[in-house]
Amino acid sequence: MSERPRNGKITPYNTAFIEQRADPYVMRAEDGSYYFTASVPAYDRIVLRRSDSLEGLRTAEEITLWEKHPSGEMSRHIWAPELHYLKGKWYIYFAASMEEDIWRLRPYVLECTGPDPMKDAWIERGMMQRSDSDIYSFEAFSLDATIFENKGELYYVWAEKVSVGIQISNLYIARMKSPTKLDTAQVLLTTPDYDWERVDIWVNEGPAVVKHDGRIFLTYSASATGECYCMGMLSIGEEEDLLDPRAWKKERQPVLRSDREMGFYGPGHNSFTKLSDGTDVCIYHARTYLEIEGDPLYDPNRHAFAMKVEWEENGYPVFDYRNNLFQAPRGQ
Repeated sequence: MSERPRNGKITPYNTAFIEQRADPYVMRAEDGSYYFTASVPAYDRIVLRRSDSLEGLRTAEEITLWEKHPSGEMSRHIWAPELHYLKGKWYIYFAASMEEDIWRLRPYVLECTGPDPMKDAWIERGMMQRSDSDIYSFEAFSLDATIFENKGELYYVWAEKVSVGIQISNLYIARMKSPTKLDTAQVLLTTPDYDWERVDIWVNEGPAVVKHDGRIFLTYSASATGECYCMGMLSIGEEEDLLDPRAWKKERQPVLRSDREMGFYGPGHNSFTKLSDGTDVCIYHARTYLEIEGDPLYDPNRHAFAMKVEWEENGYPVFDYRNNLFQAPRGQ
């Protein structure tokens, strides 16, 4: 697998935030520090950067916190890590499979033993635990977990495939009992209903949450990981029952998709953060060229991008490539 970044048509808008980092996740801590983690092309470790500013993450030192096992659980496909600070401790949530069964993806948890996630040791907490009343969750291909808080409760959202036929990837939600265990059984949030969610394979995955004016917006990614990969969105009021799937509104069209004119292909698997002035930022990955050699999953050039999120008068987010935060001068 080549580690050399490859670029296609470069526009003023598709300058990468951080190259060759897929499934990017950025969080801003209470002290104002920014942290960045993502899937690396080799899918063999978990990395972390820290900076006093979002832009500083681009050149910040990247350290390896944890490496895959040589065999057994957590020995293959180390995917989509997320860093969260919950109940006074740092946790990393990620998916992994095993050398003996490379598509047996399951969700796992690391816990930091001290207050500094860059310096203190990390320990394995094993698989995420489902609730005592749940006999279904994490029995099949499960990945891309994210966590958010609402009204003092923590919620866990993840993608899991239905274990029939060629398998369909759905998004599920549950309330959390602790940082390592769920409190409720899974609730189906969304399944691939529309044509743009069913290109090559039927997929809803990569959930991410941003809040605005009393409403929760949950973006997700759909279809296979080539040019057809795109972002959809659900939303719900903060006062509504988040475990009632009928209370969520699903958008009929994707909110972000490939744009050949601007040089973006397969945008998706995003996260959200804020600038120091409160501006919302969408961090997502995409490629800058169309032709992919071999399996798109193993193409190393999914780069991380940073886009300022604008808000319409009706309170809904606008995702526009022209709002790239790190634009290169024209002609470069």
